Amino acid sequence: MQFGEGRNEIMKGEGSLLKQNLVNNNLIQKPSELTADLGSDNEKNGLNRQTVSIIIPAFNEEKNVANVVSGTIAIMEQLNLPYEIIFIDDGSTDKTGLIASFFKVKIIKNKNNRGKGYSLKKALQHAQGNIIVTIDSDGEHKPKEIVPLLDAVANGIDIAAGSRFLNKQSAVTTQLNQIGNHLFNLVIMALTGKLVTDSQTGFRVVRREVFKKLNLQSDGYEIETEITVKGLRGEFAFKELPITVERRRFGASKLKVISDSKRILCTILTTSFLH
Repeated sequence: MQFGEGRNEIMKGEGSLLKQNLVNNNLIQKPSELTADLGSDNEKNGLNRQTVSIIIPAFNEEKNVANVVSGTIAIMEQLNLPYEIIFIDDGSTDKTGLIASFFKVKIIKNKNNRGKGYSLKKALQHAQGNIIVTIDSDGEHKPKEIVPLLDAVANGIDIAAGSRFLNKQSAVTTQLNQIGNHLFNLVIMALTGKLVTDSQTGFRVVRREVFKKLNLQSDGYEIETEITVKGLRGEFAFKELPITVERRRFGASKLKVISDSKRILCTILTTSFLH
């Protein structure tokens, strides 16, 4: 259930033409496709004592956001936990923000495109939950896999990070991105002495008090690297869990390979030596 409310339907204005159009064009999944196997109930795994804030940053993802938001709401309603979804529109020039507004989410808008890190930090200032979930808006992450990440944190982990490479799934990203991620992982492992398989993941669950201690500085995609390195270097219980990835159906990645790679490497080095 969302904060301060009873159980909700996924969208505002049930039965609206918009909802039907989204379903007809496969831009939103049917509820039967969104449920997860919860395994044990909330009483057993400690989730009943948690409140959750899910942060979804987005920039020009109008064909993907409905699927991501609807899937996230469906899973959180299935868990029956107090939750909120903070959708941050990072200066989109398409209908991303408009489509998000039809769902029962808290929307924050940047006037201009400020970057993923800036958006995450801004959303964290508004988050009320004691557990924070971050999930990408491009549709590659499966909202139902929030459940094992939440379960890990509810049972003592500080940072539960979803790894695209732990389940040996092929073609999880482009070959160039896989090579870059692997090289960044090697540098991080050399500097921290700790194993990591997906340093660039955007799908994680983190205790609220841990996010505060990380003192995040990055404004761009390198925010993922900063969270990973500081999480490994700090006195935190850090755990990677396997996630499955479905390559985005619409649009293209906003990652700029050369410029963002430089910032990621710089973040690894400065975070390792100056913090």
